[in-house]
Amino acid sequence: MSGTVREPALAPDWELVVGLEVHVELSTASKLFCGCANRFGDAPNTNVCPVCLGLPGSLPVVNARAVDLAMRLGRALGCTVGGAVFARKNYFYPDMPKDYQISQYDQPTSIDGSLELPDGRRIGIERAHIEEDTGKTVHIGGGGRIHDADYALIDYNRAGVPLVEIVSRPEIRSAEQARSYVRELRGVLLATGVSDARMEEGSMRVDANVSVRPAGSDELRTRCEIKNLSSLRSLGRAVEHEARRHAALWSDGDQPRQETRHWDEANGRTTPGRSKEDADDYRYFQDPDLVPLAPDAATVAALDAALPRLPADRRSELAAACAAAGAAASPEAAALLVERGQDDLVAAALKAGADPAVTVTRMVNDLAVEDWSKVTAGGLAALVALETSGQVTATQAKQLMAAMAESGDAPEKIAERLGFEAMSGADLAVTVDEIIAGNADTWQRYLSGDEAERKKLAGFFTGQVMRATKGRADGAAVNRLLHERSARGAS
Repeated sequence: MSGTVREPALAPDWELVVGLEVHVELSTASKLFCGCANRFGDAPNTNVCPVCLGLPGSLPVVNARAVDLAMRLGRALGCTVGGAVFARKNYFYPDMPKDYQISQYDQPTSIDGSLELPDGRRIGIERAHIEEDTGKTVHIGGGGRIHDADYALIDYNRAGVPLVEIVSRPEIRSAEQARSYVRELRGVLLATGVSDARMEEGSMRVDANVSVRPAGSDELRTRCEIKNLSSLRSLGRAVEHEARRHAALWSDGDQPRQETRHWDEANGRTTPGRSKEDADDYRYFQDPDLVPLAPDAATVAALDAALPRLPADRRSELAAACAAAGAAASPEAAALLVERGQDDLVAAALKAGADPAVTVTRMVNDLAVEDWSKVTAGGLAALVALETSGQVTATQAKQLMAAMAESGDAPEKIAERLGFEAMSGADLAVTVDEIIAGNADTWQRYLSGDEAERKKLAGFFTGQVMRATKGRADGAAVNRLLHERSARGAS
């Protein structure tokens, strides 16, 4: 929002320590231990049965598809996938009908992996274990907050939906890195088909364990767990707020208490939840109704063989393609192109002879549209050739890109239809001189201004030239002419 003042980042004498627990609903047709539909948005309490309602005498039967997806994710994260045991995690929770959750404790499906971020840093994955989801409590009245609500309603449709909880090691050091981790993990989930990872629907939820310590220290101080963050924006804001809160407490001679906290998006702060239990408080024990999982070596090998190209692999391939064509792609550009699914199109255009720097620029800046399927590698290469040869300007190339995405026509055909052609150098020089003469006072300010003022006024003059030429001028050429004339005027 315009005018919002951002709070300062954590002071340099403190270091942020973050570990993330990401809960992901698996893309199965049915729930983890029964045949009820795993489907979002149905009428409340319509996808339920004695098993997921925890009725006496009902027995769970594990969903083989859920186990397969969980193991696939484990291998995609570089985890060791082995024997696993289901346990009962005992606690009272209003939307957990059995008053215990079937999860995995000391023998999870996947352990010891890592996730490579676009900047090359690796974050360790401690474990990725299977568990069932809880139901959903809806608080009525008082703005939907539990403390002010008049009453609560419970929807058990989500109870028993299969989850994988991915637990990172406490190796994340900034809010932006936390966002990058979740964004990258979401890319892996989508690539492998493990989950639709829709944070807005709750099929991907993040708990952030936050603490701070003196810079240079390796101690792990008291942490607080911020529960159920449902967007990247909320994740970043919550981590930054909680870090500042911890640093202030320690600086005042106090300290945070280990607890869960909830993020108040409207007020930009966390509020206390409950004291954080230790594992002993949950009284884990092996579920007597479920047999251990014991995948053999052939099963794991088949999982590895079926893994698709993952985001990190695709970024590496794109970087190699750009380097082979004579230019480097920034990590940020490569990550964005892979996230949009445009990396193969860029690589194919480079193979067709397109300039790598211009191609990446066009795709990153000018093709942020939902449907770009009509843009072909040949069309993209032809567009870049028109720009690099000077037949169209950068501004015209941007317009051509949008038109190509809409119609799928060849860029040459669109350029002819729109009457695009680059101005000759002589004609452009005449137009620049006319604009300068028509804005003499502004030109004098340009000549006498500091670097910031000159940059601002250069934009003004370029805009005037663009309007006068109906976008046919090359912005870079206009800037060169302004520089030449300013050097002449100063001499």
